[in-house]
Amino acid sequence: MKKYIVFILMFGFILNFQNISAQEMSPAETNALVNSDEFSFHAERANPTNYDVINIANSMPNAPAVRMFQLQGDGYGFSINKNELEVVLPYFGRSFNPSYNNPDGNSYRFTSKDFTIEKSQKKKGKWIYKIQPKDVTNVSDIFIEIFKNGKALVSIKSNDRQPISYDGYISKTEIQTKKDKL
Repeated sequence: MKKYIVFILMFGFILNFQNISAQEMSPAETNALVNSDEFSFHAERANPTNYDVINIANSMPNAPAVRMFQLQGDGYGFSINKNELEVVLPYFGRSFNPSYNNPDGNSYRFTSKDFTIEKSQKKKGKWIYKIQPKDVTNVSDIFIEIFKNGKALVSIKSNDRQPISYDGYISKTEIQTKKDKL
């Protein structure tokens, strides 16, 4: 019986390792994406800073006690190009100026065509981005920390909400046609 349990655990670790390694990339690929300034960020987890939200989520029946929320689906993240920043990210936390009649206003959903980018490389090959969208009223700064293996951490500082961060990875931006967006 113990052999079967050990076998099942090893099989689970192998499957988990394959899923993790499928999203990592080489340092050369990561540097190429960062140097081109055109990439997509895919959010896997949200890290809210408001403990009221965390406590409410953890008090639900059959809910695991976690501080990070696993995001389901592949639609959360953003894409950055030379002339456009398109963001679609959920928000969990306190909003100081909620929009009751606009459900899209409660998350981060916007397209910015007027923004500035500051980029710097730190020790051990880590990249730091600071993006300031100028044509979006509720977001003041977006910070992106990109590691050599393609993993990334995004923090959003807002004018009317508590800060939130997201864990995920970057990839090459896939060009969508108008037919794909519909």
